[in-house]
Amino acid sequence: MLRNGMEEKPRTNKWKFAVYIGFFAGIIWGGVTMIGNYFHLTLLPPGFLIEPFFLHNYLMTAHGYIMGWLAYIVASIVAALLYTAFFAKAKGPWYGIGYGLFWWCVIFLLIGPVSGMTSWIGAMDWNSLITELCLFVVWGMFIGYSISFEFTDERIRDPRESKAK
Repeated sequence: MLRNGMEEKPRTNKWKFAVYIGFFAGIIWGGVTMIGNYFHLTLLPPGFLIEPFFLHNYLMTAHGYIMGWLAYIVASIVAALLYTAFFAKAKGPWYGIGYGLFWWCVIFLLIGPVSGMTSWIGAMDWNSLITELCLFVVWGMFIGYSISFEFTDERIRDPRESKAK
């Protein structure tokens, strides 16, 4: 399309992009969670998100790891869709970092202890708490910054940039 004699960058479908980012966030950070559990950086199994629905012993098997990874992917897609709905135009990484902190608080302070997903925060070891906090922060920053960058990067839409090329 031409507008004022300039070629315009095609618009990204924000919902498809959110699913795409959520899918890869789940694959990457779910995999990192599995590695963290393998090296005993955290005592939570990778499938702790589905702990209320499955036995803990099952979640520690190979099938349980895969189920946990799939749950992480689904949760990441939902989180990316929610981020897109509320913060797609937010600039910078800080909203994503805050988003990851928000989800850590929701899971470890509210939903997790009540549903049996996690232990009460006072009963958990420091390694697990800090590892999970860091993973949620980088997970949130990955989702938030990826989505925000796509929908606020005005440099590529700047007419001066396209004239220089």
